[in-house]
Amino acid sequence: MTAAPIRVMIADDQMMVRQGFTVLLDAQPDIEVVGQAVDGAEAVAKVAELAPDVVLMDIRMPGMGGIEATSLITAAPGSTVKVLVLTTFDLDEYVYEALRAGASGFLLKDASADQLAEAVRVIAAGEALLAPNITKRLITEFSRLGAPRAPSKARIDELTERETEVLSLVAQGMSNAEIAGHLILAEQTVKTHVGRILVKLGLRDRTQAAVFAYETGLIRPTGY
Repeated sequence: MTAAPIRVMIADDQMMVRQGFTVLLDAQPDIEVVGQAVDGAEAVAKVAELAPDVVLMDIRMPGMGGIEATSLITAAPGSTVKVLVLTTFDLDEYVYEALRAGASGFLLKDASADQLAEAVRVIAAGEALLAPNITKRLITEFSRLGAPRAPSKARIDELTERETEVLSLVAQGMSNAEIAGHLILAEQTVKTHVGRILVKLGLRDRTQAAVFAYETGLIRPTGY
């Protein structure tokens, strides 16, 4: 039985970007573009109507921008929609806020067709996606802001020693396979640890776990 295609919606105020991404993604056998939006408000409304799996969200749009739209979409009761943030600027100061708002990943608009399609697949599968070097930029941003700044560090005490170790590696951008190799564990064991971490901390996905680790000071900018 063939798996259902990944349903994608594209939110961007530039028509050429929307159309270009639609052509690129519709050419993939396992991806289907089900709708487009010209701003954040329309994106929120269409997500409720179309129930896509993944939203490609431009950060900077007139009216309601991508950050507010991302927050509303991911905070909706029962929402399973994943948001992939798109930006023209690899040092965009808003990327950090978008990830805190609930985005599961970040990609530059000049990514290749293969990179874009793979990003959609990764996000749809529930993995985090951070473009090359974005982890280092996030740490730099936390350093600039004087992290840790979140008041919820006590929640880390709920984790076991192994779970804390896994969380720190997730925050450094490692995949389950890489963590398994680093800790000499089965990949399924790592996946189980990650799942328990998300449940204990009340987080949506790996990206939110990484943000949590930075904000609570589990991962420090020093040495990166």
